[in-house]
Amino acid sequence: MREGRWTRDQLKLAFHLYCQLPFGKLHSRNNEVMQLASQIGRTPSAVAMKLVNFASLDPAITSTGRKGLDGASALDREIWADFHADWESLALECERLRKQFVADAAVDPMEEEALQGFEIPDDFTGESRRVLTEQRIKQNFFRRAVLASYRGRCCMSGVSEPRLLIASHIVPWKADKANRLNPGNGLCLSAIHDRAFDQGLISLSDDWKVLLSDKLRRSDEPFVESVFKPLEGRTIELPHRFVPEAAFLRRHRSEVFLDNRWAGFA
Repeated sequence: MREGRWTRDQLKLAFHLYCQLPFGKLHSRNNEVMQLASQIGRTPSAVAMKLVNFASLDPAITSTGRKGLDGASALDREIWADFHADWESLALECERLRKQFVADAAVDPMEEEALQGFEIPDDFTGESRRVLTEQRIKQNFFRRAVLASYRGRCCMSGVSEPRLLIASHIVPWKADKANRLNPGNGLCLSAIHDRAFDQGLISLSDDWKVLLSDKLRRSDEPFVESVFKPLEGRTIELPHRFVPEAAFLRRHRSEVFLDNRWAGFA
């Protein structure tokens, strides 16, 4: 194992992993922690400690009063700020860095996971193939980060079946390029709740309470009565980190939610 100070590239890869692991799995026995440690020449314990250092910078963690998380360096803080300033570029950069650290790997397991279920036609080569691959890598990072933050459960229904879960954007993907991969712009929702949120049938207040549109509120359909109406006014299950940002929630209420009267509601 190499010794010495952490490099900027090592820290980027550590923070990249921090975003994608559930808070309870930031330990040295985690297979992904051990894999990264081997790749960058650090011990699993050192990587696990660095992940916990990053947690000390997360307002969602520190606001709960959890202790024992001190130790983040000035460079740790720079990496945190860099990611928040440009999630998209840094997520792609980390994929390239990881490949550099694992130059001898015949098959890249992380890339294989990112591309799982995403078929690229044989006649797509060169630039088109690169764009499609990068898009899938970015989508995979956002999904893993959001689902990890919410412990793999829909924040409204509690559903935990991965095949039914969506990493839903609060501000739509096409509407805010800078925050496409920002986990604070994400919610873990079941497919039906994601659809309702995306279509503006439901939204959230600044204090994370579920708002129902008049359309749903007036509906007498049994499904709406049993699935959506009980949610009104309830606080969602908040994530361990990357709590939904109020600015994104306000944009959803003003730009997506069917009842614009709630645009300034807190």
